[in-house]
Amino acid sequence: MIKEWNELTRLTGGAALVVERVRLAESGIAIEGEFAPPVLATLSAEDQVFIMAFIGAHGSIKDMERLFGISYPTVKNRLDKLANRLKMVEFEAMPRPAADSSKDVLEMLERGEISADEAVRRLE
Repeated sequence: MIKEWNELTRLTGGAALVVERVRLAESGIAIEGEFAPPVLATLSAEDQVFIMAFIGAHGSIKDMERLFGISYPTVKNRLDKLANRLKMVEFEAMPRPAADSSKDVLEMLERGEISADEAVRRLE
């Protein structure tokens, strides 16, 4: 999949894309229309790898320094540039789930549906 995306990026020269057809692999159902690709898909393959590595490193800049052989300021500058690029995109607010009542949390804990740590987190 990454190989195909790299080839598509090379062919388009980084120009904006509009996806017009999406097919669900499992069912074969196709949906046609005009769709914007996901925000992260608009980044270069190199930037996508950098973001994936950063997430894999749990946000550790020191790990990124070691992994890419670059300095702390270089990692920070690259993250700043990526953050600014992603800020240009409007994100829809994700609806927050309704807060559980204390009673609900304690009942879930009692039934073993959540851990004690999760119960504490929900009660805070």
